[in-house]
Amino acid sequence: EVALPLEAVNAASAREKSIRHGHPSTLHLWWARRPLAACRAVLFAQMVDDPSSLPEEFPDEAAQDRERRRLFRIVEKLAQWENSNDARVVGDARREIARSVARGLGVPAPQTGAEVDAFLAAEAPPVVDPFCGGGSIPLEAQRLGLRARGSDLNPVAVLVTKALVEIPPRFAGSAPANPEARARIAGGAAWNGKGAQGLAEDVRYYGRWMRDEAERRIGCLYPKARLADGSEATVIAWLWARTVASPNPAAAGAHVPLARSFVLSSKKGREAWVEPVIDPSGRAWRFTVRTGSGTPPEGTVGRRGGRCLLTGAPMAFGYIRSEGRAGRMGARLMAVVAEGERGRVYLGPTEDMETVARSATPAWRPDGNLPDKALGFRIQQYGMRDYADLFTPRQLAALATFSDLVSEARERVQADACAAGMNPAAPRLAEDGTGAQAYADAVATYLGLAVGRAADYWSSNTTWANGGEFIRSTFARQAIPMIWDFAEANPFSTSTGNWLSNVDWIRKVIYSSPSSEAQGSAILNDATANISPADNVVVATDPPYYDNIGYADLSDFFYVWLRRTLADIHPALFRTLLVPKSAELVATPHRFDGSREKARDFFETGLGQAIANMRAAQAPDYPMAVFYAYKQAETKTDSDKNGATASTGWETMLSGIIANGFAITGTWPIRTERGARSVAIGTNALASSIVLACRPRADDAPMETRRGFAAALRRELPPAIRRLRA
Repeated sequence: EVALPLEAVNAASAREKSIRHGHPSTLHLWWARRPLAACRAVLFAQMVDDPSSLPEEFPDEAAQDRERRRLFRIVEKLAQWENSNDARVVGDARREIARSVARGLGVPAPQTGAEVDAFLAAEAPPVVDPFCGGGSIPLEAQRLGLRARGSDLNPVAVLVTKALVEIPPRFAGSAPANPEARARIAGGAAWNGKGAQGLAEDVRYYGRWMRDEAERRIGCLYPKARLADGSEATVIAWLWARTVASPNPAAAGAHVPLARSFVLSSKKGREAWVEPVIDPSGRAWRFTVRTGSGTPPEGTVGRRGGRCLLTGAPMAFGYIRSEGRAGRMGARLMAVVAEGERGRVYLGPTEDMETVARSATPAWRPDGNLPDKALGFRIQQYGMRDYADLFTPRQLAALATFSDLVSEARERVQADACAAGMNPAAPRLAEDGTGAQAYADAVATYLGLAVGRAADYWSSNTTWANGGEFIRSTFARQAIPMIWDFAEANPFSTSTGNWLSNVDWIRKVIYSSPSSEAQGSAILNDATANISPADNVVVATDPPYYDNIGYADLSDFFYVWLRRTLADIHPALFRTLLVPKSAELVATPHRFDGSREKARDFFETGLGQAIANMRAAQAPDYPMAVFYAYKQAETKTDSDKNGATASTGWETMLSGIIANGFAITGTWPIRTERGARSVAIGTNALASSIVLACRPRADDAPMETRRGFAAALRRELPPAIRRLRA
């Protein structure tokens, strides 16, 4: 409420978006995740007393300033990702939190690291995030030694948060159960892993078993490519272009390609592109690959529509959409990308490669329908009506195979865990067990999340990044747009999106998960009903942003696969066919027959009730922290205000907080997004967050006149500005 080292926190938050290995954002995709650096800093500031509130310890401004700068140094170190698991840095932060908590309770502060951890886990108020999303706030609360409770209406969000804060502490200190590790331990090699590193090793081991077993079952669908010298190479990706019949009678309905770009590699010295070659008859075409010097042809589809490759005739989007809705949109293989000794090798398409791809017969297809209308969805206009339409038959076959293998891997884990001495009769994970069954459920949970990660790379809405020569995932931004030329990944390669890389990203997150005595939990819950079974909690949350992101609709992409894979392990999360949407706090007019007024009223009423519930549970000795992410230019024109510029979401958030019993005691701008990310370039995208510090307003708080308000501003604003500048 008084001070934050903003420069250091902002720099660490912006940098964090480029950090990969072991970072929780790589566990599974979640949209608009708050940076961990910002969450750590804000939580520390929530829990630690400012020196100005302790005149008996710091009697003048100079003493307060010295102490504040000491605390700043802790926050500055704590904000750095490299220090997030540093025992000394995190220990210093926990010690300061424990001192403040003990001071508030009127008890002596704990001294040793073990005493601090035990004290915080038992005596500090729990941190509650009723809109936990990707789990950043509960995770960082737990890292600081605090009990963390996350909840959300979205089952995918709850599952991700469980995997971050609930499962790792439950199996902290456990040695791996797989036969290789047990043989090493039996041979005299001691297990020295910290935290949940044993669990991480088992995820790696059984993930590799799944890969080998899947290759035995469906490896024939992913043939190697033959190079010019006659040798074979593993394919990284097959690049496809969608096709529709030419509208020009001169082409007699021949299908022509819709390609955004024909460039394969734009790297200097490694230029490669696809060259369409038109048959002399003018009624047929084929693709060939060119390398070296030359000028790649322009794509055949852009923002204004497409053009016929054979005749040059324009193709309006209305025509392309009608062809798609009639089921007449196809796809042709443009190029094959293979692993070479010195980098990527680009090869022309062959009939054999296309035949193999089309021969796949999926054992299962997700039957969930895409929403008729939703924020960020455009693909339905082109005839894609259900989630199965977002995948090729070969991709469906691969995802179904790996989904089936999760349950088979779970059986192996349970048998091996029993052999390692874990209790075979203990309850399962959903019943808070810690024995062999629960451990098998835990490993399977992470392998199921790997299936979700794989779906992000194994759909027909991925693209080939010709600058970096890799596959971009489906959700390069918070939307499912129409993709014309897409990349089909090989699960068995060693490049982007392969199965083992998805498993390894998850393994690294578990491996670096924080070690803490404080337990975490994540539950499916509606914040408008209640936020906590107990009061005197510390609320820190990142609530919905009016109408910016439709999380529930986007989450269905993953939910259909996670439900098939993990419903037996997490039955409470997967009771419905798709993610529940009617109670989601988002102002989307299409859910209210197109009425913006009804959508606004629904959002304002629900948010107000959630904030009222937060006030009822919030511990009065601590501020509540609310992250509000806003767009670079979030405006509306109101004729009653003579065209004044304002933010609907920002107004709604502030009104909800004030109308439901809170006073805002501090606001801090946090730079939470990189301006260079794909969704931000040239767009009105979420750019920064304002963190609001709020206190419950006294029920008997007096009114104030305009004159009194102006006097208070003159009195309080100058020193506040001096503190901010400092």
